[in-house]
Amino acid sequence: MLQVLEHNEPKDFDFIIGDWQVKHRRLKDILSGAQEWIEFEGQSSTIKTLGGFGNVEDNYLHMPNQSVRAKAIRSYNSQTKEWSIWWLDGRNPTAMDTPVVGQFTNGVGRFYADEVYNGVPIKVRFVWDSTNPDMPTWQQAFSKDDGETWEVNWKMEFIRAQ
Repeated sequence: MLQVLEHNEPKDFDFIIGDWQVKHRRLKDILSGAQEWIEFEGQSSTIKTLGGFGNVEDNYLHMPNQSVRAKAIRSYNSQTKEWSIWWLDGRNPTAMDTPVVGQFTNGVGRFYADEVYNGVPIKVRFVWDSTNPDMPTWQQAFSKDDGETWEVNWKMEFIRAQ
């Protein structure tokens, strides 16, 4: 694959480039006040695209009842200094989620979107933490009250594959 990077490419997501084992924790019932978590394993592999102004993460999630393929697609807007992140789930291959948009500060990226979940308008937040690049983390949270409170509903810990 041709990998020609631009000299001024952003470095924010460099920590996630490569192959990873992933530990997932996901709330069983989202936005219900429940606290039961489901744990499962997965793998991911991320490559740079768009001359370094984007990347694509290929995911294989081994959920308790099925294994699922998915992709995260990220692109950087050099004018706004923000990243957009889309999610494409193999169970619904004709639709991409609304992108979350945001940026990194001191190794922590916060990304937001407005979405509808089960008919309820919500805010979505992704937090990428690369302050320990050997074990980065990601989490997703939803808010029903315009960002006043957040319920974290999915956590991932990445361990570099050998």
